[in-house]
Amino acid sequence: MAAHAGNVATPVLPVARAARRTGLARRFVGSFFLFTAGVHLGMVAADAQVYRHFADAALVPLVRDAWAEVFMASPSAWGLVVMAGELTLGLLLLAGGTWARVGWVGVIAFHVALMLFGWGFWIWSVPVLVFLVVAARRDWPALGS
Repeated sequence: MAAHAGNVATPVLPVARAARRTGLARRFVGSFFLFTAGVHLGMVAADAQVYRHFADAALVPLVRDAWAEVFMASPSAWGLVVMAGELTLGLLLLAGGTWARVGWVGVIAFHVALMLFGWGFWIWSVPVLVFLVVAARRDWPALGS
């Protein structure tokens, strides 16, 4: 539906729909990160050794070595750090406003970092990054300054 001003049609509803869609994307990603935080909590509670082979196919030997020597030295604690990070990013996105901008940057950075763990993660991360960047760009103006 459009309001007419002379011969020029001004879109009314498409702008409102676009705003709802961007807010929906932000709520979806925020909720997804809350869910994955819960997954990490469950993994730590069940058996933190499940993280042992996560970095086996890392593209950079430093990542593989750091995972084995640092993360796996205390996988329960580091698993809870990952959980807290995902929980925080999800909450930032759900909070909206300026906080959501921090959340968008964080979830994008998270997925870029995930790509360091091997080509298999690229299969997930590349399409997700396309979605995240497009969603963040659409949502950004609605989030204030």
